[in-house]
Formats: sequence, C-alpha cells, structure tokens
Amino acid sequence: MIIQGKLVDIPAKRIYPAEVTIRDKKIHSIREMTAAEPVPDIYICPGFIDAHVHIESSMLVPSEFARLAVVHGTVATVSDPHEIANVLGTAGVEFMIENGRQTPFHFYFGAPSCVPATPFETAGAVLPAGEVDLLLSRPEIKYLSEMMNFPGVLQGDPEVMEKIASAKKYEKPVDGHAPGLRGEDARKYINAGISTDHECVTADEALDKLQMGMKILIREGSAARNFEALAGLLTDYWEQIMFCSDDKHPDSLVNSHINQLCARALAKNIDVFKILQAACINPITHYRLEVGRLRPGDAADFILLKDLKNFDVLQTYLQGQLAASDGKTRLKPIGNLYAPNQFHCDFTSPGDFQFKAAPYDESPYPFPVIEALDGQLITGKYQTGIPAENGFWVADPARDILKIIVLNRYKKAPPAMGFIKNFGLKSGALASSVAHDSHNIVAVGVSDEALSRAVNAVIAEKGGISLAYGGLVMTLGLPIGGLMSAEEGYKVAETYTAMDKEAKKMGSLLGSPFMTLSFMALLVIPHLKLSDLGLFDGDRFQMI
Repeated sequence: MIIQGKLVDIPAKRIYPAEVTIRDKKIHSIREMTAAEPVPDIYICPGFIDAHVHIESSMLVPSEFARLAVVHGTVATVSDPHEIANVLGTAGVEFMIENGRQTPFHFYFGAPSCVPATPFETAGAVLPAGEVDLLLSRPEIKYLSEMMNFPGVLQGDPEVMEKIASAKKYEKPVDGHAPGLRGEDARKYINAGISTDHECVTADEALDKLQMGMKILIREGSAARNFEALAGLLTDYWEQIMFCSDDKHPDSLVNSHINQLCARALAKNIDVFKILQAACINPITHYRLEVGRLRPGDAADFILLKDLKNFDVLQTYLQGQLAASDGKTRLKPIGNLYAPNQFHCDFTSPGDFQFKAAPYDESPYPFPVIEALDGQLITGKYQTGIPAENGFWVADPARDILKIIVLNRYKKAPPAMGFIKNFGLKSGALASSVAHDSHNIVAVGVSDEALSRAVNAVIAEKGGISLAYGGLVMTLGLPIGGLMSAEEGYKVAETYTAMDKEAKKMGSLLGSPFMTLSFMALLVIPHLKLSDLGLFDGDRFQMI
C-alpha cells in the first residue's frame, strides 16, 4: 500500500511531501517527493495517544472503546484498570488485557497501585504488594498506575514503598496522583520515584512539579477539565507534557478525543510541533510503547488529517489496517462478551434512607455539606442548617441541598448518608454503581422514595446508572463489573445521552451529572466526600 501527502515529521519539526509505503503492517519506506510531483492536500501524521485513561469510565469494554476512539485519530491508550481491579482484583485486570487483545488498537495497561484506594471504604478486592509485583513482571504491563496514596509515600508506608520498589526493579515508570501537593512535600513525592501527575488544577502547581522534573498530563475528561488552566505550559515545557482524558463518558468519546485538545491548543497560538509532541510522541518515549512514530521500520500506526487547524481525521491506520474512514469506524464489534461481576446487595425501600436527626429539636442542624464543583473532581466543604421532619433530616431542594447516599454493593449493610449541594435536582434521584474508587452504589435525590427507586433500578441490572422522577425510571445496565456495558459502543452512547438530557430536565445544571456523581465517593480527592462507611475529610484524610 502506498499513501502520498504532506508528512508531519514531529522530531525534525518539518512538513514535506512524501510517499509512504506500507508492507507487512510496517512502514517499509518514506520517500520525499519532488516539487514536480502532485501531492494530495492531506497530512500524514503519527496517531494520537491518550496518556492516562480509565477505560471503564467510558462504560465500554476496551474493544468498544477502540471502535469509537479511532474515529478521532487515537491509536493507543495508557490505561489504568484501577476501576475493575477494585471490583474484581487481578481477574478484572486480566479481563481488560484479554478483551484489548481482540483489536489492533494499542492498549497498554498498568498495575493498579491502590486497591483498595483507602482503608475508609469497602472495595471488592485487595491487590497487595506481592500481586502488584507479579503484574509488573509481565511485559504487557507497562507501568505502576497512579499512586493515589501520596500520604503513604510521604510517610514511607512499607506496603506503598514495596510497590514502588517493584516498579523500579522492572524499570517501569510510576504514575502519580497528588492534587495540591506543593513545595518540599511534592519534591519528596517525586524523589520517591513518581514520574507523572494528572491532577494539577492550577498552572502554578503544575509549574512547581515540572521544574522538579515531573511529567505533567493535561487532562480534559467528562468531569475534570484542566486544559484551560494548563495549556500555556506547552510553550516552554512541551517535552514534559502529555494529553489525557482520565475519565470520559461514551457521549463525549463519540464527539471527540485527543484531537480536540490539539485544535484548542493551536487556537491559543501554541506551536503545532510542540502540540503534536505532547499528543503523539511523549507517551511513547515515557512509557516505552510499541506504537509507530511514522518512521521506516515502525508499525504502520498513523492518521491522515484534513488540516493542521481543526485536526479533522480522514483516516486512521493501525498496524497497516484501515481502522476508521470518513468519520466511521472500521473495527468490528466483539460479540458474546463474558461478564464478570461482583454484586451482592438486596433491594431497598424508602425507609432504608431515612436519616435519623440528632435528638435536639426540629430547628435546622449544622451539618457538613459536600459542594459539587462542575468540571472538577475536588469538592467544596461547608456547614449549613439541615431541616428535620418527624425526627429525620431531609433534603431541601429549594436551597439545592439534596440527600446523598452510598450503599455497599458487596454485602448487605445500611447506607451511609449525607447532604450535597449543586446538583440542582428539583425532583427525583440519580444513582450509579460507577462510584470511584470502590464502586459501591452512589445516589443523589430529593426524597427517600426517589432514592429507593433509582437505587433499585441499578441493583436490578447488577450495576448501571439510573434516574427516577415522576413515573419515569431509566437505566443503562452495566453488567461487566457493574462498570461496563456488553452492548455496542454507539448504542451505549445513545442511551447515555438520552439519560443525560433527562437528568438536566430534572434540574441539574452540571455539564455531566452522572460523571460528577461518580466522583462524590472518591476519597483521595479533597475536600469532603462520602464512602459507604461515612463522611470523609480529604484534607485531614480521616472520617468525620
């Protein structure tokens, strides 16, 4: 096969007319064409790489994620299977690897470092240092996944340090996760062997870490969006920066991926070669990925672009195979998926969500309230009066203070309960078994009756997202680990989009209500969260 066009040579910072010959899934040769030869008005470029993503957050299995991602020119991901590992342990990681092998797309998985993420929640599995070492010894495992327990690193926790030592033994990088860590604490964290961070919210924090030698990932997912704050750093630190989505829901993946970040960076007048270095090359060198860089002898992984402004993808090639063309995926679905899961909880009744008030009086009682922040994983934390009725605390939709619950899905237990602001629901409830990191059931609602209906819809599917208001109940079943659908990716995206619209009809003003909901139990991100064991202060790293 021969392809002609304007070849984008990122290391040489040069674009020139070229003829690329592909044989046996590899780039056989690249010939610079002469001025006399007609050249098609297309750009031949290395493919894009998502440098940090939890595939499970797309609600798709890897093979379906690939079918959607290739349309946008993505050829590889650096994937942390942390979510399914918290549900199923090593068996969950094995599922992701095996499913990913069914497609020519390049999936590179890490060994989850924090399963469970904290001792303050109930997960479905434990990955001790010995099992992490076994995973890291495998050639298909490229790195130690994000070390969220940064207090453990700073305090020299033996289990944490043993996992980092295993990564060093196998000469594999260690991903970081240290929101807000600055100064000497950041230096100590980096000196322990942590090489990346994708949790920087401000340019000052990212610059602090860049200057200490860390690689910074600019994240733009469905809930957490830090591109605007960090993009300017590309001008001076393009060799230390990568792009990632971290968590991307299926409707977002249908619309765009890393290509959109390239277009937005170019609109800020950042040099196109610096942008492409971050999008295409830096992940390969940092993680030692076997992805083609558009050089003779490389795997034939590349894309054809209409222009270098909007980064509209005309075609995507994986190992010499046409994977996407004219906005359509060419990868075939994988049928008859095995659906491993762990889901053991009973149906609920409204009475299960009654929140007994303190035995004082019926006046509003000062209570710590979670403040959801659109576009961020961090939450606010403040106190306000919560009204009581008949001896029970209740939601106050007029003030946008709703009840939030987390229900253990691995064994029968009473729900943990609290209150949350900024979801905006005027009626009904939302529920999800995608609840980072332990993936119990999290729900937000205006009444106990609505909470019970939404939670029961999730339980009926043994995992999923749901909403209930008026006479309506909608559910997207996620039977694979309670995290992923067994359905075709575009169908999942269509159902999710319909549910997202209904959630906004219920009053939510959040850009992605279900994605935001999924992070309200994420204890490793400050400031106030709720686990199945109760309210958690992320600053003091202890239960309230």
